[in-house]
Amino acid sequence: MAKTIVVKQVGSPIRRPAVQRQTLIGLGLNKMHRTRELEDTPSVRGMVNSIPHLVQIIEERG
Repeated sequence: MAKTIVVKQVGSPIRRPAVQRQTLIGLGLNKMHRTRELEDTPSVRGMVNSIPHLVQIIEERG
C-alpha cells in the first residue's frame, strides 16, 4: 500500500498570491478546515512545503 498524508487547510487564500491559491486547488483544498488524504510523493510534499502557512499535515499513514 502506498504511503499517504492527511493535509488540512488552516489558512485562507484571501489576499494571497494567485500561485498560492492555485497550489491549494491543486491539492484539492479550497475551503477552511477541509482535509484531504493524498499520496506521499515528492511533488505533493513540495506543494505542501510551498504553502506551510495555509496547510498543515495532520498525520502520515503507511
